[in-house]
Amino acid sequence: MENHEVAKLLSETADLMEIDGQNSFRTRSYRNAVLSIENLTERLEEILSEPDRKLTDLPSVGKGMADHIEEICRTGKLKLREDLLGRYSPVALEMLNIQGFGPKGVALILSHFKVTTLNEVEDLARNGKLRDLPRMGEKFEQKILKAIESYRQHSGRYQIDVADNLAGELSAYLTECEFVKMVSPAGSLRRGCETIGDIDLLAAGDSPVEIGEHFLRHPKVAEIIAKGENKISVRLTTGIQVDLRMLDPESYGAAMQYFTGSKAHNVVLRERAKRMGYRLNEYGLFVENKADNEEPERVAGKTEQQVYEALKLSYIEPELRENTGEIEAAEKHQLPQLVTQSDICGDLHMHSTATDGRCSIEEMVQAANQRGLDYVAITDHSKALAMANGMNEKRVLDQIIEIRKLDSEMEDFRILAGIEVDILQDGSLDMDDEVLAQLDVVVGSVHSHMNQPSEQMTDRLLRALENLHLKIIGHPTGRLLLRREPFPFDMERIVQEAGRRNVAMEINSFPVRLDLRDLHVRLCKQHGVKLVISTDSHHTRHLSHIRYGVLVARRGWLEKSDVLNTLPVAKFLRALRRSA
Repeated sequence: MENHEVAKLLSETADLMEIDGQNSFRTRSYRNAVLSIENLTERLEEILSEPDRKLTDLPSVGKGMADHIEEICRTGKLKLREDLLGRYSPVALEMLNIQGFGPKGVALILSHFKVTTLNEVEDLARNGKLRDLPRMGEKFEQKILKAIESYRQHSGRYQIDVADNLAGELSAYLTECEFVKMVSPAGSLRRGCETIGDIDLLAAGDSPVEIGEHFLRHPKVAEIIAKGENKISVRLTTGIQVDLRMLDPESYGAAMQYFTGSKAHNVVLRERAKRMGYRLNEYGLFVENKADNEEPERVAGKTEQQVYEALKLSYIEPELRENTGEIEAAEKHQLPQLVTQSDICGDLHMHSTATDGRCSIEEMVQAANQRGLDYVAITDHSKALAMANGMNEKRVLDQIIEIRKLDSEMEDFRILAGIEVDILQDGSLDMDDEVLAQLDVVVGSVHSHMNQPSEQMTDRLLRALENLHLKIIGHPTGRLLLRREPFPFDMERIVQEAGRRNVAMEINSFPVRLDLRDLHVRLCKQHGVKLVISTDSHHTRHLSHIRYGVLVARRGWLEKSDVLNTLPVAKFLRALRRSA
């Protein structure tokens, strides 16, 4: 653990203690310890590793606090903090980041409404539910709504679709400049990371000054952070930072490789270059000259492919560049042939106006057909999700008839009858087996009681897997990026059982979910568990989100053969057949 990580956990513990109404002197002791750690010039772990030194020698660190620090360094967490979080939920800490909320206000709201997410707090303010609490009125609600909006804009991370759309807009704008020959996003966005801190853009052309001036005239540029000869950093009206680098076309490939990252990938690549007698940087791959006065010989740099080839590696796709085995695989020419968006034949998770969708079945089908898909499954909600107008058994049977009729009228396109059935608190499915048996696709998802302990949630999912009608586990961890943490369960155990029972795991492409995450996707692949990539669309425009699910799949090293909905519909339906 780094010092700042220890300080953060202690600071959050103090916050939670204040919410809990604990003794102010005790809370202050945590604050003082945090200040002491933040001012420390050496790592706490180095002090702990030296027998002759004691943490209690640090200012404001007594015996009890030293024990806490040692516990954090040893385990990565603090039991007191975990206990308080169990009482108040992580939203308590997030609420304290909102201007206008103090510990007493947070405690008051939590005690009255039992909220677990910032979205729920926002809904309370929007619906006028906070104004009746002591010291809170209508003006306070409006203030909180604005503060939450500001917090989300400046919290430092953005959903991938937000960054992707902005990068696309800026790239298109830059190509309007006559001096720009090439432009592309780089950084974490190009690697397909689930959230983005800032946007990196690379532009190659003849006149960096003209390119930079053109860029600064974009209407969304709100603030110039830095302006140099070859780099400009700005903040957009949305709050996100954009770094534009202007490059020589001859070094464009090397710069793309360098600024795409990741840092860990680049470090290993530079070390490899050095061992081979080269020097690798953002300008190219050069022969390492011994004489200072010699002009270095550029070996590669115009394209990324040149750089990897010169280093005797297969080309490594951006999504794999995380130093998780890709360089070793490239050296042996054993990299996977990653799945592509064009491989996807069907979308297996979408909603219509029958529940909480905004488009009819016909509209969803037409839009999917126009996008080049061969089949879709209509998977509206089951009755337990009352807020989404979930369907009971009769409505599901009626919808099956409707879908079968529509399907019979289609040429070269299949409409599958499906459902997103709730996995209830005890693991049973929210629909009679007789009805589930008549459906082509049954996606089972958790939408309630997400605060169950890990063991209980694991048992819940294991019981759901026992139902032979369940074909796919939808958005398996229930997370909402930047809003809600995944619910806890034994992922490896569930993956193994899903593989044994031939149940697929979903990669939910909706940008706020991206669930499963890439590490879990790779775990599924390692256990031979098949996956599907679906959009969870509630509107025809959501169908384009499939590209984000494909990015997650690629980061998880998936090939076409790992993804069931790359199959033609007849083979797909055969692949869904369950084993006991």
